[in-house]
Amino acid sequence: MIRHEALESLPVREALPGLAEALDTRGTSVLVAPPGTGKTTLVPLALAGLWGTGPARRVLVAEPRRIAARAAARRMAWLLGERAGGSVGFTVRGERAVGRDTRVEVVTTGVLLQRLQRDQELAGVDAVVLDECHERHLDADTAAAFLWDVRETLRPDLRLVAASATTDAEGWARLLGGAPVVEARGAAHPVDVVWAPPPRAVRPPHGMRVDPALLTHVAAVARRALAERDGDVLVFLPGVGEISRVAGMLGSPPGVDVLQVHGRAPAAVQDAVLSLGERRRVVLATSVAESSLTVPGVRVVVDSGLAREPRVDHARGLSALATVRASRAAGRQRAGRAGREAPGAVYRCWAEAEDARLPSYPSPEIKVADLTAFALQAACWGDPDASGLALLDPPPGGAMAAARDVLTAIGAVRPDGRPTERGVRLTRLGLHPRLGRALMDAAPRVGAGLAAEVVALLSEEPPRDYGDDLAAALRAARRGGDGYAARWRTEARRLRGAAAEAEGAVPAGGPDAGGSGGTPASDAPAGAGGGAVPVARGGGERPGGRGGGTGVEERAVGAVAALAFPERVARADGGSYLMVGGTRAEVGAGSALRGAEWIAVAVADRPVGRGHARVLLGAAVDGDVARWAAGTLAERREEVHWAGGDVVARRVERLGAVELAARPLTDAGPAPVRAALLDGLRREGFGLLRWPAGAEVLRQRLAFLHERLGEPWPDVSDEALHARVDEWLEPELSRARRRADLARIDAGQALARLLPWASGEAARLDELAPERITVPSGSTVRIDWSDPERPVLAVKLQEMFGLRESPTVAGVPLLVHLLSPAGRPAAVTADLASFWREGYQQVRAELRGRYPKHPWPQDPASAQPTRHTNARSRG
Repeated sequence: MIRHEALESLPVREALPGLAEALDTRGTSVLVAPPGTGKTTLVPLALAGLWGTGPARRVLVAEPRRIAARAAARRMAWLLGERAGGSVGFTVRGERAVGRDTRVEVVTTGVLLQRLQRDQELAGVDAVVLDECHERHLDADTAAAFLWDVRETLRPDLRLVAASATTDAEGWARLLGGAPVVEARGAAHPVDVVWAPPPRAVRPPHGMRVDPALLTHVAAVARRALAERDGDVLVFLPGVGEISRVAGMLGSPPGVDVLQVHGRAPAAVQDAVLSLGERRRVVLATSVAESSLTVPGVRVVVDSGLAREPRVDHARGLSALATVRASRAAGRQRAGRAGREAPGAVYRCWAEAEDARLPSYPSPEIKVADLTAFALQAACWGDPDASGLALLDPPPGGAMAAARDVLTAIGAVRPDGRPTERGVRLTRLGLHPRLGRALMDAAPRVGAGLAAEVVALLSEEPPRDYGDDLAAALRAARRGGDGYAARWRTEARRLRGAAAEAEGAVPAGGPDAGGSGGTPASDAPAGAGGGAVPVARGGGERPGGRGGGTGVEERAVGAVAALAFPERVARADGGSYLMVGGTRAEVGAGSALRGAEWIAVAVADRPVGRGHARVLLGAAVDGDVARWAAGTLAERREEVHWAGGDVVARRVERLGAVELAARPLTDAGPAPVRAALLDGLRREGFGLLRWPAGAEVLRQRLAFLHERLGEPWPDVSDEALHARVDEWLEPELSRARRRADLARIDAGQALARLLPWASGEAARLDELAPERITVPSGSTVRIDWSDPERPVLAVKLQEMFGLRESPTVAGVPLLVHLLSPAGRPAAVTADLASFWREGYQQVRAELRGRYPKHPWPQDPASAQPTRHTNARSRG
């Protein structure tokens, strides 16, 4: 029996006429409706003609999460007085409840993309609703672009609705060809905002890490909310781990049920959360409860202020979820949950002053996530660079280039970016291309069952208590009775069918979402797509089978992981592991992986303050498996470089950044040797050359002339000398083979080649910048040219008597260091005339008593210069 009262109470009902008009006239619309208004449930029923007076249509509803797809379908079926699988059904990865009479099918955006790749026209579908498009998930953005392409080129009758829970609808309206925006007003009640920052500063999130002090504070605020307010309490936390820890801190409060809701929660728990309870509840949830799920009975929200977003580190080849500050838009969504049914309150676990500094909206996934799967989807759609797709934000060029490198390496795309048959098959597996490659390539060699089991483990990271050893985690999943193990068994069964096709067998039943086939030899990547894998076929033919692991099976598990992440195959190196992609990683002190020579890293992160990655999940492999799986990165080459202070020439066998073997190269060509010597000169400086006494002075004199007069006097700075190395260091440089040869090159003779000989100015070098100068006493004194801006003349004071002005070079007064008869500094001046007038008498008074045998005339400017004492001067 249809629950008319419940349907008619939904606020979005008032927007249905406007939505129907927009679709009748334009075929597209953007529906803006706050959470809890019924946009996810009533709108699809109305579009399908299951409620109201509209014609019968078949409607697809795309949700970003499996939990939301199941919940939406079950809710709509309940409103119709049915069970899911009748008029309303759903399809998610590994689970399908659809009948022949189904008119509304709720799918995940990932399932929708697979269907679009198999059937671009979406035959039999009259309308598509993209729900929660404001969350900007990558699959949703991609599906919207594909659907608009379909409507523009193949199906102008296809009706499209982009449903958003926030008011930032203008972009979606433009994307859908100027689609009308229809707004539904929610029956929101006032929500009091309580600012509840931690009593002491907490460390900001980094990677997946959340300061335990913040989680302790969130638990305390939840207890405070229970005491101060009525109704259920909804607590927003970034992830499953934080939910578990806060649940442990809350314990079992009297008369209160503590529930945990997230994508991994068992179906029974999810159903309990979505129904009113008999007792008060504290519901600990991820961002899935912001808009995708409506939790009844909530009057209070406790917001940790954190969320999880995908991030990719292209330099290290690592991608993972990262904990970030939630946006202000997310904060409004979360707060609104407290006022859906009655006035409520939100406790925000940060200071009010911080709120304005939060990002306005969450980062679109296309800007921050790994784009490998997106790039393959675009290539199979016929637009390898995605330039023709209607996207709100273009994909970053660097991320797309990295994605194409991965796809090329696994044989999914050709050099021109077009997909191979293998790539088309990968899009139909419902897996990341890396995992699809591992499944397809490993199944014929280690067995379809074991390949499916391992890939199922990799597709959803196992709980941390399963450990960091993939083989041990597999055994834990086989014997486990928790929610993760149940989901793993379901996924392993699904993948086994796909793996059996890759192995060349005919599966008993196809996979639930998409099919797969064998791997044509022409599309298989070199080094892994063909040839015999050095792994015997393992056990594990029955997903969920019992029994411990064997050496053969553990080796096969490692092979599957290595196929999925070939650039993360790593070799032990000095207390850590060096991945073939160049990233260095460490395993935990108690890890079962410690001591293995080779490992394949499946999951890693970078801890705060550490330069190396940390292995969270991996598998031991042997050298043969490492070479096989990462075969596309293997190379033999001659390496000539500067290392350890000299030229090193070797023939090297490498697996990416990992050196496998090396032997001396005695016949290295002159060009690479010269390049290595130049690198040595850049690293260690031109001090590697031989600098006789006058060579450094020559460089200083030339630096002075270039600074003072400019061209044609050469710039002899290190940068300039490197730029003109062909002009002054040849032919000696090309004859050199090692450091010792550089030490025999006379730098002075080489620098002389830079003098302006052609113009004749070189002949004026001693005139403009003499090495020595004759002073009044007749002595020739060396000039110190170490400061090109102000050369220095250090001379005994008595030798300068009779000179009225400071001596100059190239028009620049020398800085005169006047010395005592013993050669010690007495005065410094750049203006000798001024010194004779103003400073000399003080110096004279001080030195006269100390050196009475030397002349100290009253008027030094007119006195006779001397190098001797009074007696010798008279004699």
